[in-house]
Amino acid sequence: MTKLWGNKKVAEYLGFIFVLAIASVTRLWNLAFPQKLVFDETYYVKDALSLASEGHEKNWPEGADAAFESGDVFSYLSDPAFVVHPPFGKWLIATGMWLLGPDNATGWRISTAVLGIATVALLMLVAYKLFRSTKLALAAGFLMAIDGMAITMSRTALLDAPLTFFLLLGFLFFLIDNKQSRLRIGYAIQQGKSTLLWFRPWLVLAGLTLGAASAIKWSGVYLLAAIGLYVVFSEILLRRDSGEKSWARTGLLAQGVISFASLVPVAVATYILSWLGWINTSGGYSRNWAEENSLPGIFGALPGWAQSLWNYHEVIYKFHVNLSEDHSYQAHPITWLLGLRPTAFFYETYTAGQMGCESDTCSSAITALGNPLISVFATAALFYLAYRYLKTRERVIGLVLLGVGALYLPWLLIPERTVFAFYAVSYLPWMILGLVLVMQILYRASGGTKLAKFLVIGFFVVATLVSLFFLPINIGLVMPFEQWQLRMWLPSWI
Repeated sequence: MTKLWGNKKVAEYLGFIFVLAIASVTRLWNLAFPQKLVFDETYYVKDALSLASEGHEKNWPEGADAAFESGDVFSYLSDPAFVVHPPFGKWLIATGMWLLGPDNATGWRISTAVLGIATVALLMLVAYKLFRSTKLALAAGFLMAIDGMAITMSRTALLDAPLTFFLLLGFLFFLIDNKQSRLRIGYAIQQGKSTLLWFRPWLVLAGLTLGAASAIKWSGVYLLAAIGLYVVFSEILLRRDSGEKSWARTGLLAQGVISFASLVPVAVATYILSWLGWINTSGGYSRNWAEENSLPGIFGALPGWAQSLWNYHEVIYKFHVNLSEDHSYQAHPITWLLGLRPTAFFYETYTAGQMGCESDTCSSAITALGNPLISVFATAALFYLAYRYLKTRERVIGLVLLGVGALYLPWLLIPERTVFAFYAVSYLPWMILGLVLVMQILYRASGGTKLAKFLVIGFFVVATLVSLFFLPINIGLVMPFEQWQLRMWLPSWI
C-alpha cells in the first residue's frame, strides 16, 4: 500500500511538472519576437520605463516606437502623461526590464510571461482546493496551459495577464479563509461559544492581493466586491442553518463589520501604495492640482497629495465612462464567451526569403484567440452550472459562478464602451474550472463507462490538436499566407 501511495504521489507531481512545462514552453519560447511594440505595448512598456525612471509616466515624442524598438529607450519628454490605469501592472513590467534590460522585447515581456506560467500553477491549486481532486486540478491547469488567448496574453506586455494572476491568487486566499471560517463557526456553535471571527489572516491576504489586482486594472474591484458580499451573506446563512439564535444581528452587524475591516481597508491601502512613485514625486499628471484647488467640504482637509490623487481619479473615471470611440477590433461583451471577435495584436506580410518565408507570400500574426473547443464547451458548461445551481444550490458550483459572474457580468452593463475580447482572460480560469467540474459531474452520472472515458480522453486530445493548429497565430510564427487564411474560420476573426 505504501508503495502504491508513493507511486501515485510521484505521478501527481510529474503531472504537475508536465503541465507547468507546457505552460513554460508556450509562454517563453521565442518571447523576443517581434522586436516591436505590439498593440497596447506602445503604452504600457513605455509607461513602465518612464514610471520606473521618474516615479510617474511621461509623454513620448511622435515616432517614439521605432526609436524605442531600436534601443533608444530614454527619449521620453519632460511633461507628464495622462494614463488611465493604475501603476502596479506597469511596475511589474518595469521589473522585467530592470532584470533583462529595456532595450529588448524579452525584457518587456518576461514579467507577464512568468505571471502567466504562475497562473497555470495557481489554477491547479485553486481547482484542488475546490474539488479535492488531483485529476481535475491537472485537467484545469492543462487547459489553461494550452489555451491560445492565455498564451498570447502571457507573451504580451499588457496588463491583463498580471491582473488574472492576482485575481486568482486573491480567490485562492478567499477559498482558504472560507473553509476555515465555516469550520470555526460550526465548532463555536456546537460548543455554545461566540461565533465572531476576529482573526482572519487569509481574508486579509485576499484583500491585499485583490487590492493589488485593482491597482493593475479597476476591474479587480468587481471580484473584491463579490467576495466581500459572499463572505458576509454566506456566513449569515451558515449561522441561520446552524441554529444560532441571533444569526442575522451577529452575521450582519457584528461579523459583517469585522469581515469588512479585514478585507477592504487592506485592499485600499495596497491600492494607494501602488501610487507611491506618483505621490513621492512632483511631476506626475495632476500631482500638483491641490496647490491651486481644493476638494469640497471636509475633504479639503486631506493632505495635498490625497486631494490631487482624488482629482486624478475623477478624471480617469470620466475618461472610462465616456470611452466610446470606434475601434476596428472592439468586441461587444456578448461575443467574448465564444471568442467571436478576437483582437489582432500584430500582423505582417513577407515575401519569399524574408524571415524564412518559403512561399510567395507569408504572414506572421499574433491574435488573442482562445481555443475554440474550450470556449464552446466551457460556455455550455457555464449555462449548465447556472441551471444546476438554481436547483441544487451546490456550494462548489456557486463559487465557480462567483468568479465568472463578478468578472464578466459587469461588462454587460456598459455595452456602449469600447472594449476588447481579450479582457475575457481575467475570468478564463473560472470558465475552465466550470468545464472540468461539469466533466466530472457527467462522468459520474454515466457510471464511469468506457464510452465516458473515451469521450473525456477524446476531448483533451482534440483540444490539444486544436491548440497546436492555432498556436502559430497565437505566437506570430511565419507561415504561408494560405495557412493563415486556413485558420480564419470566421470572417469576424480577420
